[in-house]
Amino acid sequence: MQKAAGLPDERVYNKIQKYGNTTAATIPIALDECHKSGRIRPGQLVCFVGLGSGFHRGAALMRA
Repeated sequence: MQKAAGLPDERVYNKIQKYGNTTAATIPIALDECHKSGRIRPGQLVCFVGLGSGFHRGAALMRA
């Protein structure tokens, strides 16, 4: 998805290396870490993309 959107690494947060596969908790954990570290600021547009086994996928766009 990152490559298809043409986004550089610094614009994408990936936490799989730190926690492994956390299934349904993956996006909430990433959102919390980005918020606490200041990567997400109030009013900023944030896109979430999740890809899972069995070709399950989902995406959401929200304003922080």
